[in-house]
Amino acid sequence: MLTRRMGPFGNFAISFSVISVLSGCMTLYGFGLNTGGPSVMLWGWLVVGAMVMFIGAALAEVTSAYPTSGALYYQAEQLGGRKWGWYTGWLNLLGLLGAIAGIDYGAALFTGALFNLQWGLEPTPGRIMVIFLCVLVLHLTLNLFGVRLVSILNSISVWWHLGGVTAIAGALAIVPSHHRSTDFVFGEFVNNTGWSSPLYVAVLGLLLAQYTFCGYDASAHLSEETTDAQLSASRGIIHAIGWSWLAGFVLLTGLTFAIQDYTGTVGTATGVPPAQIFLDALGVAGAKALLLVVIVAQLCCGNAETAAASRMVFAFSRDGALPGSHLWRQVDRRTGTPRMAVLLSVVCAAVLALPSLYSPVAYAAITSINVVGITPAYAIPIYLRIKNRHRFRPGPWNLGTWGVTVGTIAVIWVVFVTVLFCLPQTRPAGGGLVSVETFNYAPVALFVVLALAWGWWRAKGSSYEVPAQHFDRSATDYEDEVV
Repeated sequence: MLTRRMGPFGNFAISFSVISVLSGCMTLYGFGLNTGGPSVMLWGWLVVGAMVMFIGAALAEVTSAYPTSGALYYQAEQLGGRKWGWYTGWLNLLGLLGAIAGIDYGAALFTGALFNLQWGLEPTPGRIMVIFLCVLVLHLTLNLFGVRLVSILNSISVWWHLGGVTAIAGALAIVPSHHRSTDFVFGEFVNNTGWSSPLYVAVLGLLLAQYTFCGYDASAHLSEETTDAQLSASRGIIHAIGWSWLAGFVLLTGLTFAIQDYTGTVGTATGVPPAQIFLDALGVAGAKALLLVVIVAQLCCGNAETAAASRMVFAFSRDGALPGSHLWRQVDRRTGTPRMAVLLSVVCAAVLALPSLYSPVAYAAITSINVVGITPAYAIPIYLRIKNRHRFRPGPWNLGTWGVTVGTIAVIWVVFVTVLFCLPQTRPAGGGLVSVETFNYAPVALFVVLALAWGWWRAKGSSYEVPAQHFDRSATDYEDEVV
């Protein structure tokens, strides 16, 4: 049994840390420069943020009614039946594992850029992979100490992120003698994808924002370790999205105004365009300092995501839905942590990132895996809440008569982005649709997981059942210690 040691701020902090504008915005900034450019990044951020608020509000309403570690899959099971819960859980798990891979690989890229500036070390795919594996081991170790440490680190992470965004935007606004024009920042369109359709390129460019706005279900996954979960988890989701929306816009605006050489930034030897922006605008010392700020934020983000994913693994295994469930549902008596679930989460994330050794666009595919896995998992309980609205019993945090309208908008948006990010993102220079180097393997990962879910359902689905006491425990047990 998990223990309640996390307060409302800690619950908000984990979703805010997982969204992490200093991870998502920074690591996909180079993707954005090539796929639509400044105008798509800035306006896309505003549009996607608004749509994610609809998803977040609808999900927060369902979370208030069913606050458990299983979160999305438990909600789907309660609203639609066992099979709905089963497939939602597998999609949610794919998205969470893809998020760990994306976040920690992004941290490895920025660490490689710092090493390049400090020691001239070339950030080759092999070296980045070694750094990535070291980051995974760090997050494995930190998460074995228990939720108390995770909560403390997440609380620190909130202030680090807000202070980091302020420091980066402030330095880039004050120090450089030259800034781009407002017309450039909000109106420049760039297409380096190989595709001829500006509309197709513009919607592909939404990946930067949509990937960043993933992971706010972490508040729901940690609800069994949060006091007053029916309110705290829902508020954590909404507040995390809102503050991230504001902070991300400030960060993207500050970065884009400070671009000195667009072509040089895209083709930077550091491997990450924001590092080149820091270097051109602030010099070597300033670039190193801001890179360190970003890396610490990304490490906090990856640690929080590892915690959220491991709780999903634990909850899903508790209900016998994963192969080897008897291993992954074990809880350490001393720390109250599902240690084997943490280990499985980290190992799977490592496997998902392996194609980056040979594919230059693999990172975009990793982030797409996160989006096409977790975003549909958000929509399923929302859809079922709409479909079965007459039997849905709202919790203390609810949308009232607006619930169906908000949920419908959320589901439509999710269908759109899920299809979008399964499509090819770049086109080979010699023509044709895809090549080994430009292949988006996100739909392959999605197919493999759905096939595994189908096969395991046929083998073990008849014995899968989510106990009703999950909800009873999460809703009423509040006497444990709070951080």
